[in-house]
Amino acid sequence: MAEIIAKEANSAFSVLKTLSDDERSGALHQIYQGLKDKKDEILKFNKIDLDNASKNNLSSSLIKRLDLSTGGKFDSMLEGILDVAKLPDPIGKCTLAKKLDEGLNLYRVTAPIGVLLIIFESRPEVIANITALAIKSGNSAILKGGKESYQTFKIMSDIVNEVLNDKTKVPKDAIKLIESREEVGDLLSQDKYIDLVIPRGSNQLVRNIKENTKIPVLGHADGICSIFVDESADIEKSVKVIVDSKTNYPAGCNAVEQLLIHEKVANDDAKLQKIYQGLKNAGVTMHATSEIKGLLPNESVVDADDKCFDTEYLSLDITVATIKSLGDAITHINSHSSKHTDCIMTESKENADKFLKGIDSAGIYWNCSTRFADGFRYGFGTEVGISTNKIHARGPVGLEGLMSYQYQLRGDGHIASQYKGAGGDKVFVHEDLDMNVKL
Repeated sequence: MAEIIAKEANSAFSVLKTLSDDERSGALHQIYQGLKDKKDEILKFNKIDLDNASKNNLSSSLIKRLDLSTGGKFDSMLEGILDVAKLPDPIGKCTLAKKLDEGLNLYRVTAPIGVLLIIFESRPEVIANITALAIKSGNSAILKGGKESYQTFKIMSDIVNEVLNDKTKVPKDAIKLIESREEVGDLLSQDKYIDLVIPRGSNQLVRNIKENTKIPVLGHADGICSIFVDESADIEKSVKVIVDSKTNYPAGCNAVEQLLIHEKVANDDAKLQKIYQGLKNAGVTMHATSEIKGLLPNESVVDADDKCFDTEYLSLDITVATIKSLGDAITHINSHSSKHTDCIMTESKENADKFLKGIDSAGIYWNCSTRFADGFRYGFGTEVGISTNKIHARGPVGLEGLMSYQYQLRGDGHIASQYKGAGGDKVFVHEDLDMNVKL
């Protein structure tokens, strides 16, 4: 069964990538309207998933991710579809143009990756996000949601399938939504037909997938984000950024988990108390190392354990430690960070530049909340996920991250044996051409 699913998605890809941008974007408008018209019905099924999650004592962070009814999440999900539809066509962009000889021109042109397998937990809005990005970029997608979001997943998938089949030119198999967990293992072996796996969920899910497939995997396992308060930091500004990074959405992978405070700031009681009060007033529990715990009141402060620097809390908890220097902060973060997003609070451009160059993460920030690490906030419309990979795509992955490229060589009967190195005397010209050419 898995092979059939993968084959069908691959065949649909061959058609989808040939559709015009108007046809692909038009399909997104139809999906937007279909989901909008059924909002009440979708939220009714989402409530069933939420009730089941509570009965099964699932974590508060997972329940927050599952909930489509609060914080304008449903409307934001729909807006993301339209945002993607408005983006320029990513297919067929010329990124290199070179004349090899008279009448023999080489072009490097953006092209879709192929078939994407997206496996996600608890976030039902992923269906809309991935569907929009996949169709706009000309990629087929096979989606598998977690059992905790089954009811929401089922109603949304039914709507998407119906819209594609009845109202668009997008092949119905371009977006395939599977429900069986057993099929996932089989799909992970379909490297002949599936080109990229994108897991969205717990670090256990991501690591399990990476260990059980030959298909390239794009994603991140943990979101251990850090903020370093440098000795020249503006404390009022720092407190604002720290509190937002921790409390705006604690269950997000871009929420800060580690707070490193320069020892000169930590030893300035007035500055340290402002940081402490800001976190305490926001309901955050500080897991403090011994060096700093003695400088803080006992309320809202507990001892940091041995694993504190490698812990993704996903809750109103944060590890707090002192650090001796900017260099030590960079070394510490590179040793413990999950390569997601890390920030420095400083008024020194020199220190900021050193931090921005020294940190080996997908996102490196200066004086701003780690919560900005998001495809929507970056202007990508939405995102397929966050990647901590160093090859191909990194950070929030939007349309550009779902593209590869192909080389087009356009000639007029040219043969290699005419040229030096292959038996002939002709020499290649290798002149740059205008990349704005319409191909």
